[in-house]
Amino acid sequence: MSTPMSTLEPMIDLARRALANAHAPYSRFRVGACVRTASGQLHAGANVENVSYGLTLCAESAAIAAMVTAGDREIVEVVIVTEGAEICPPCGRCRQQLAEFAGAGAGVYLCGPEGVRLNTTLGELLPLAFGPEAFGTPPR
Repeated sequence: MSTPMSTLEPMIDLARRALANAHAPYSRFRVGACVRTASGQLHAGANVENVSYGLTLCAESAAIAAMVTAGDREIVEVVIVTEGAEICPPCGRCRQQLAEFAGAGAGVYLCGPEGVRLNTTLGELLPLAFGPEAFGTPPR
C-alpha cells in the first residue's frame, strides 16, 4: 500500500509543524504526528513531556485527541515525524490507540527530516490487535 507523495506532503508538513512545537525539555526527543480521517480531515499533534514521565502525551495521542475533539472517528493514514537518525514507530500504547480508530490496513508513514523512511500498515505494526471483537462487537 502506497499513497502518492503529493497526498502525503500536507500531512508531513503538519506533522513537522507540530514537531517544532513539541514540549520535550527532558528527553529532547521531539515528535510530530498527523492523522488523516475517512472524511479527509487532517489532525496534527506533538509530544508533550512531563517531568513525571508517566504523564507524558505522545504525538500520536495528541493527534487522536484533536481528531476526536473535531468530531472525527476513523483514521485512514498516519504520518509520524522525528528528527533522529533511526525510524521511530509508535509505542505500544499509541499503536493500541490508533487501532481504536483505524483498521489494520491504515497506512503508517514513518518520517525523518528528509521525508518518508518507512511505509507500513497498522496491521503490520500491531498484529492480532486487541479490538472490539473481544467484547463481541463486530469489527469496523
